[in-house]
Amino acid sequence: MSEMIEVVCNDRLGRKVRVKCNPDDTIGDLKKLLAAQTGTRAEKIRLQKWHTVYKDHITLEDYEVHDGFGFELFYH
Repeated sequence: MSEMIEVVCNDRLGRKVRVKCNPDDTIGDLKKLLAAQTGTRAEKIRLQKWHTVYKDHITLEDYEVHDGFGFELFYH
């Protein structure tokens, strides 16, 4: 099994959420972890960086997400 990584999600309201996950987790799995920490339903969370919106079924590894990676966290 691969080493766990920590990603940082900034909701632009001054809150940064740090989550430990595996590189083979999908974006959908990451949203579920974020939902547990923020109290927001996973399907209401959108992760993006600049203009790239991350799709739920693709793994962090495939997106080349590394330890310390920062996402922009949006609620819709």
